[in-house]
Amino acid sequence: MAIILSGDTHGMTDMGKVTDYFDTYDGYTKEDYLIILGDTAILWDGGQHDREIQEMLEALPVTTLWIDGNHDNFDMLEEYETELWHGGKVNFISDSIIHLCRGQVFEIEGKTFFTFGGANSVDKMYRTPGRSWWMQEMPTDEEYEEGLANLERVGWKVDYILTHTCPAHVAYQIATYIQPGEELLQRYLDRIAEDTEFKEWYFGHWHMDEVVDNFICLYNDVVELYMA
Repeated sequence: MAIILSGDTHGMTDMGKVTDYFDTYDGYTKEDYLIILGDTAILWDGGQHDREIQEMLEALPVTTLWIDGNHDNFDMLEEYETELWHGGKVNFISDSIIHLCRGQVFEIEGKTFFTFGGANSVDKMYRTPGRSWWMQEMPTDEEYEEGLANLERVGWKVDYILTHTCPAHVAYQIATYIQPGEELLQRYLDRIAEDTEFKEWYFGHWHMDEVVDNFICLYNDVVELYMA
């Protein structure tokens, strides 16, 4: 089984890196996974845009997993039933497109993954609430608490952490500042980074490909996770 990781895809805008990857490398099946680290716009307008994105993903040889970012339609997402899958909460958009909820721990092929989506849109003043911006982009107190409880349940040890944005101390190294409006979230991720034993932490959001110790920011790069 293989797991492939991608940063933000923004609907069709940055989906080419994903389709190019699978045009280049073959041998994958629906038993393998593509994980998109937020800002997918898989759910956006409920119309033709969404149909095209979802049809494209369903045509891929793999099953798509995704965490939410700050450019996803949360009103639509909340219409989907929450189910348990591999030990954590998910929303099935289709049989092969699965949203990984915030603050969950999943076990896949003997490896554990902690997921926490969400971030702040610095351009929200130019967006329309309920149409191109949703206040649910930032986590709730309940989601923060659930994430800590689930990490405590597994003894503060997972193999991989997957988020949309990154801890504050990493943000200072890749951008010299904390993204305005998401200070609380980045400080929360700092606490997780400090208290949790993990191998690698992957995130998107910052539109760059950068490595800081075992924190990996993905944007243009699409990588296969080494699962040994």
